[in-house]
Amino acid sequence: MQFENSLAFARKTDGEDVLRAFRDEFYIPEVHGKPCVYLTGNSLGLLPKAAEKALKDELEDWKNLGVEGHFHGKNPWFHYHKFLSENTALVVGAKPSEVVVMNQLSSNLHFLFVSFYRPNASRFKIIMEAGAFPSDMYLVESQVRFHGYDPAEAIIEIAPRNGEHTLRHEDIIDAIETHKDSTALVFFSGVQYYTGQVFKIKEITEKAHSVGAVAGFDLAHAAGNIDLQLHDWMVDFAAWCSYKYLNSGPGSVGGVFVHEKHGNDSSLPRFAGWWGHQESERFKMLKGFIPEAGAAGWQLSNAPVLSMAVHRVALDIFARAGMKRLQEKGRMLNAYLDYIIRESKEGNPNLKIDIITPAYPERACQISMLTGENGKSLFDHLTAGGVIADWRNPNVIRMAPVPLYNRFEDIYRLGQVLASF
Repeated sequence: MQFENSLAFARKTDGEDVLRAFRDEFYIPEVHGKPCVYLTGNSLGLLPKAAEKALKDELEDWKNLGVEGHFHGKNPWFHYHKFLSENTALVVGAKPSEVVVMNQLSSNLHFLFVSFYRPNASRFKIIMEAGAFPSDMYLVESQVRFHGYDPAEAIIEIAPRNGEHTLRHEDIIDAIETHKDSTALVFFSGVQYYTGQVFKIKEITEKAHSVGAVAGFDLAHAAGNIDLQLHDWMVDFAAWCSYKYLNSGPGSVGGVFVHEKHGNDSSLPRFAGWWGHQESERFKMLKGFIPEAGAAGWQLSNAPVLSMAVHRVALDIFARAGMKRLQEKGRMLNAYLDYIIRESKEGNPNLKIDIITPAYPERACQISMLTGENGKSLFDHLTAGGVIADWRNPNVIRMAPVPLYNRFEDIYRLGQVLASF
């Protein structure tokens, strides 16, 4: 498509968008009395309007039924996690039995590491990206120390080359090969939170397996954003949050993937809780943990129904929109954002910005801009102009046009604010 930096072009393109009606299913925050340009779905997705009724339904059952809501509610709480499995599987490319919604992201990763980081004297290293999201850095360091290893020796961080902002795929592969005899786990994000770089999950997994290592992924910025085929790619495990692209509310419930080759192995070590115990035996209250088959066997506690109610609504929207259509529109929005940023920079010498996110296919909804010494002033200018973006120290502005609720007109409006800096 030949882009144009005009309101007429943006509105025409929006009019041809087959997904345009989904925007009306979300509340759009207002700035200065009109809908803002919300470009922070990579940090917190917007509220689906149907979430209010979903929450009210569960509150009504709680009010009217009390504990009986577990079995006699409109959506029985005892089985609530099952209501989310099919649509979760669609989002991440898995079988329903390979996914479960539970807990939150970092706690889920810790529980998964119990099963999948099994170091020994010869294999104890974890290979990961340098500059990973801080929670992942803390997670890995604490897991390594818990097993009695020195993080300086056990953690191999792959960094961009001098003068570059993103990782080269061949450097990841080379690092796995270099440490092939001592690596227990290769652990990467699906999308790098700071730069927006999409990692090649399939190829990283294949290389990890070829050297006898396990492959796991933090999909916080990937789930609901990029094409994921976790089952077919033979990923061992993954976890994600639901409050970014999945639009399920601040701090909402997380998701877990465990490939069926592991999920049906009851001998695999894990930390156990009663909701992961075989459902048919759960209320007998007996000793001896018998895990549920599949990812459900990693559950510990009963479902947080109120956050799951919102998540269920959000997943239903994804199922109706379709991941393929969302990804196609997302690429178009992102390409238009790239075009508008470059157009704005070309016409305004005050804009000291450079895009550090690589080109498609190593890019999804996010673009990260490296700013100059006036970067914070630029960010404040965007905010005052009705653009909600995201500042990351020391000098990056992140923006993510989300296909469910962002329009091409939003991107055009951003360009007008940039041009006025």
